[in-house]
Amino acid sequence: MEAVSVQSCGRSGGIVLTDNWPGYSLDLFCYPAHYSGDLDCVFIPHGMIMDRTERLARNIMDELGDNDIVVLCVLKGGYQFCADLVDRIKALSHNSQRSIPMRVHFIRLKSYLNDCSTEDLHIVGAEDLSFLAGKAIVGTGKTMKALLEHVQAFRPQMIKVAALLVKRVSNTWAYLPDYVGFEIPDRFVVGYALDYNEYFRDLNHICAISEAAKMKYKI
Repeated sequence: MEAVSVQSCGRSGGIVLTDNWPGYSLDLFCYPAHYSGDLDCVFIPHGMIMDRTERLARNIMDELGDNDIVVLCVLKGGYQFCADLVDRIKALSHNSQRSIPMRVHFIRLKSYLNDCSTEDLHIVGAEDLSFLAGKAIVGTGKTMKALLEHVQAFRPQMIKVAALLVKRVSNTWAYLPDYVGFEIPDRFVVGYALDYNEYFRDLNHICAISEAAKMKYKI
């Protein structure tokens, strides 16, 4: 059996899943029966996602706990991570001497067709963000570089980006978030609100999609 490894921390600051990471057998987990044959493996189990999200919430509390925070959630793929991250920040705030005033605003970015990222990026819900002026911004989502340029025009006090996943890609100019859950190989993954043409959002785990499923759900 080929040796594989998981590193605790890479350049991104997240847990590193190496390029030869095989994931976990589907037989070890529960997943919707209607996706039978559509998945290769469980890439990141739901419990590990939850534990890592709690740690990121603690890091955000430690660094931004004295600021009035606005969370920008990038829909649709970022909604589950954002909801769980906000819940954990609230729980930490309620059980701490430091209470964080926090608001959540939703925007949507569309950049994928099938499993390919396109140059045609649409931003919905970000037309007027004047309420961000003077606030600390925590953005969550998977497509951030173009959005940051737009948000900076509204003069927030600071901007921090939290991402559950960062892919290792050849583009050395790819944006690196401030808070990263996992650094993963350049593979197309689904689940935990990440989709393939609107399918697989109802998976709790993050999974690798099969080639057969790409053809099955292709538009």
